[in-house]
Amino acid sequence: MNAATDATSEPSDHAAYRAEVRAWYEDNATRKRPDDPWATNIHIDPDEAAAHFRDSKEWVGRLYAAGYSGIAWPAEYGGGGGEPWMTRIEREVARDYEEWTGFPGATIAMLGPTLLRHGSEEQKRELIPKLLSAELTFCQLFSEPNAGSDLASLGARAVLDGDELVVNGQKVWNSSAQYTDWGFLLVRTDPEAPKHKGITFLLVDMATPGIEVRPLVQINRSAHFNEVFLDNVRIPIANVVGEMNDGWAVARTVLSNESAFIAGNRIPTGDKLRELAARNARSDDPVIRQRLADYIARERISGWMGEQVQQAIRRGERPPMDPGLLKLMASNNKRRAGDLAMEILGVAAQVDLGPEMFWAQAELMGRFSISIGGGTDEVLRNNIGERSLRLPREPGYDKSQAWRDIPK
Repeated sequence: MNAATDATSEPSDHAAYRAEVRAWYEDNATRKRPDDPWATNIHIDPDEAAAHFRDSKEWVGRLYAAGYSGIAWPAEYGGGGGEPWMTRIEREVARDYEEWTGFPGATIAMLGPTLLRHGSEEQKRELIPKLLSAELTFCQLFSEPNAGSDLASLGARAVLDGDELVVNGQKVWNSSAQYTDWGFLLVRTDPEAPKHKGITFLLVDMATPGIEVRPLVQINRSAHFNEVFLDNVRIPIANVVGEMNDGWAVARTVLSNESAFIAGNRIPTGDKLRELAARNARSDDPVIRQRLADYIARERISGWMGEQVQQAIRRGERPPMDPGLLKLMASNNKRRAGDLAMEILGVAAQVDLGPEMFWAQAELMGRFSISIGGGTDEVLRNNIGERSLRLPREPGYDKSQAWRDIPK
């Protein structure tokens, strides 16, 4: 159901809830202007980028206070204890308003279900309410210069010293690390174990001495990504999520939710492409119409699949499909969207700097980042082939080989 159609054929309780959410948004949020759908989340000015993060954090806090952040999460951990359809309705209504949850919303989707599944009771009661309200914001500290696509080969080292782990190493491509309060971190705690076995998942306060964050300026002049250096950073053992040396299982939960989140769009791109075709008198072109229908179908299927994966993980169940499929679909859809936007606009996409054209250009260039972030397409295809299709593994090292002995 499209947010614009609201509730014409919904069950009465769904319609009543939609009306409640709509009324709250009307009183607390800003209706989108005609040019708002073409806004992009690209901030060249560092002050503007920081303000956007603060605004997103504040908005999550307001949603939480009103009961619209963590709607279907367990009430004992600060959630609303509601039904999944309530979350869907809130997201549909939210599309009509300017305010949005930004990066804090993304990390709620990734880290929250991970804490529900792997966190201790104390961690769940202490951290999940702060996560859902954005009292604490988190960044992901996974990839390294020599461990991106092959994440399990990571080498950031953590050594036990009393009731603390002392961490040394470097992370990279860490979104919004310059703004967040905390991070969730993968470290190597047993170099003698096979590479998937000697990893530990930690939570770390980004203000801890020894952490240095350096923004990375991209080709579009924004600095969303960072590299993070850890020099004798002391982290309490109490910050371990799951078990020592079993952090890969925890990381897999994060990556599954990241794939599901990437697969869903807060503002469906199909709606924008349809509007773009209408504005440029291409809606009656049979080829454009067919490609629009194909894209919108793929986008909706991706969204439904993502919801199923996230709901299963929140319930502590095995996802009904390989989450890597969602990420592959998302990157494929991104390529299709950029190509279709360029075809609709024609040469205007190259010479006109209006908001529609800037959005289309960003959509075209976005194909590269989404096919890398959250796992490259090539690695995901290998993983799906081996895990889900039971195809033979690629030739390589022995999986029982100690990480220390693997050629670097």
